[in-house]
Amino acid sequence: MMQPLLIATTNMGKLVEIRELMDGLPYEVISLTDALERRLLSVMPNVVEDGETFEYNALKKAAEIMNLSGVTTLSDDSGLVIDFLDGQPGVHSAYFMGAGTPYEQRNARIIEMLADAPEEQRTARFVCVAAIAYPDGRTFIARGEVEGVIAYVPAGTNGFGYDPIFFIPEFGKTLAELSIAEKNAISHRAVAMKEAKELLRTEELLK
Repeated sequence: MMQPLLIATTNMGKLVEIRELMDGLPYEVISLTDALERRLLSVMPNVVEDGETFEYNALKKAAEIMNLSGVTTLSDDSGLVIDFLDGQPGVHSAYFMGAGTPYEQRNARIIEMLADAPEEQRTARFVCVAAIAYPDGRTFIARGEVEGVIAYVPAGTNGFGYDPIFFIPEFGKTLAELSIAEKNAISHRAVAMKEAKELLRTEELLK
């Protein structure tokens, strides 16, 4: 029986992406909901991501949930960094306009905030930092980025969050218009998770 790799998320879209990216590892990728059902967790964790860097938040979440569950935990913190908005929403991307605000409203608001931005100043990037926390106390961090521009109108239904307004010129599409295979080849999360996968694979080989 494979050992569990607990992904610190309840976001099914994110979990599907990560499961695909972690395929081939000697781990069973499980979610927080799975961990609750298996009694690895007694309550749903509520980790306050109060850091000012993606690295701090990802590592804090992975370490705290690993301490609660006792199994290897992978967490990530990601966000949309917009140059015209001085890097915002950045590490606060998940809480922009309030944690419960639908992303359709958030995306519309960002497009509105960039209404006067010249074409060349609509540049942005998605950043993802993945953190792995092992029960023996070891931790590892991986980082991924993808460059793009903010679209004038949302497009696509394949992604989630800010994906519909993040346009990638090389593809001529937003992240939400890419197939899962295309997205998993270039996205910020894909880059970070592929590096995390190699870290996990290397650690397994060293055992």
